[in-house]
Amino acid sequence: GANLAVAGNKAKGGVLGKPVQLFPYDVGTRPEEAVNAFRRMAENDKVVAVVGANGSGINIATAPLANRYKIPQIGTVSTNLLVTVNDQGELNPYMFRTCFTDPYQGQLIAAFTAKELKKNTAAVLYDVGSDYAQGLREFFMKYYEDYGGKIVADQGFRAGTDVDFRAQLTTIRDSKAEVLVLPNMGKEMALIMKQARELGMNDIIFVGGDGYGEFMWEIAGDAMENSYWINHVAPEDPAMADFFANYKKTYNDECKEFVNGILAYDSIYWLADAIERAGKVDSTAIKDALENTVNVQLHHAVMSIDPATHNPMNKTGVVLVAKDGRAQFFTRIQPE
Repeated sequence: GANLAVAGNKAKGGVLGKPVQLFPYDVGTRPEEAVNAFRRMAENDKVVAVVGANGSGINIATAPLANRYKIPQIGTVSTNLLVTVNDQGELNPYMFRTCFTDPYQGQLIAAFTAKELKKNTAAVLYDVGSDYAQGLREFFMKYYEDYGGKIVADQGFRAGTDVDFRAQLTTIRDSKAEVLVLPNMGKEMALIMKQARELGMNDIIFVGGDGYGEFMWEIAGDAMENSYWINHVAPEDPAMADFFANYKKTYNDECKEFVNGILAYDSIYWLADAIERAGKVDSTAIKDALENTVNVQLHHAVMSIDPATHNPMNKTGVVLVAKDGRAQFFTRIQPE
């Protein structure tokens, strides 16, 4: 996504008449690698801004470096509150995000489950080692209870280690939960859904957040059908048609990880807009421009930033339904 945005920006003459240069680093899901990469970008590459990563834990780890080097960093799918505000409640002045936050996403999942699905009992199965999963779980539970729902089971696992979830699923099955909320990322969600159906949990509805990935179909198969996923974007959005067409033309493949792709794509466009508004290639001026973003039209949304938190304000969520082997647009949702 970022590469496509840089190419598109270059075709339009660049930013302030200069081409954008990208220094890509692959840090996987390892915060220590991200910290090392940030140091190299700041000290060797002399970057003026950083886009990524797509996980909260990584950006929480790099936030002190962004502040120390005074280089703005935009997380793409980094939804945890601690990305932009530290655990003392103080703003991380150089940290931003394109996505909505865990509390907001948790509220969206709760509102959808209670008000759209009209289900009053829910279970949660989450990765105890993930900042993302823990934050989403916490805020889903809070808002779901506010909407009159009841949490009847709360189970954990550890991603990268656990592959057999039948013990947790048996507890959830016995709780008579109507909905199983999966506030996670990765293959474990697909394994959980597959194993749940194998245990005869045919009526329970799976609801997740923005951790959905098309690769999950290869693992879960038909168990994915009629699950729901609260997300930032929808593949059917007409505004994203050029993105998907360019992606297929460039890479000769479909963009399966479309959330990561689109939010990285629009993060580059948002950054370019901020540099234009700053009027110079200066990290502090770019930070100030990002902070003062008001009604900037990106491809997937209109972006306005709360200067006090550096969070997007009032973004509409998208609900995807897994149907016929792919994610399809179901509805839009915005909590009251």
